[in-house]
Amino acid sequence: MPLASIGRRRWMQVALACVGATAAIRQASADTPAVAPVRQLCDALLRIMHAGSGTPFPQRFAMVAPVIDQVFDLQTILQVSVGPTWSSLPPDQQTLLLAAFRRYTIANYVSNFDNFNGQHFDIQPDTKPLPNGEQLTQTRIVSSSGEAHELDYVMRQEGARWKAVDVLADGSISRVAVQRSDFRRLVARGGAQALIDSLDQKTKDLSSGTMQP
Repeated sequence: MPLASIGRRRWMQVALACVGATAAIRQASADTPAVAPVRQLCDALLRIMHAGSGTPFPQRFAMVAPVIDQVFDLQTILQVSVGPTWSSLPPDQQTLLLAAFRRYTIANYVSNFDNFNGQHFDIQPDTKPLPNGEQLTQTRIVSSSGEAHELDYVMRQEGARWKAVDVLADGSISRVAVQRSDFRRLVARGGAQALIDSLDQKTKDLSSGTMQP
């Protein structure tokens, strides 16, 4: 996802605050098109939280993976994170890198959403317009004590579908921006393979060694 270390820590604190959200998601009577995928993601996260850490990591990974594939434009996120070097990578390296990034992204969600702890999701039924026709879908993760953190999704239309191209913690801390410096540094130092190795190691660590390339 270095931005300043305080930025990284803050993003992770907010991400970890999402752990254990309860099944209380306020259902809008009719979601706008850019909100529906985010609600689909939250529903999937609730399912793996219901399963809990007692369910094998690969099983929870398989439960949420199809939804993450549908909700996120992972190739666009990866391409923006890697930067101009992406276009110079051979197609086979792009394919391997995207597969590693996908595994890491899914493993990150599985690791962080693994139990219930009295929290709930609020999903705003309307979006905020952004430049270039994108829309911001806003959610809040509210703890049992009432403390709330924003977790917002930058949505971009692709044909008839809307897909997430970034996630903003507390409304401003971009996951793409946080990972950009690391990704570009690794690719500059050791090419695509260096980034693949780093992502695979992170996936292995998140899954306690149960997820392999």
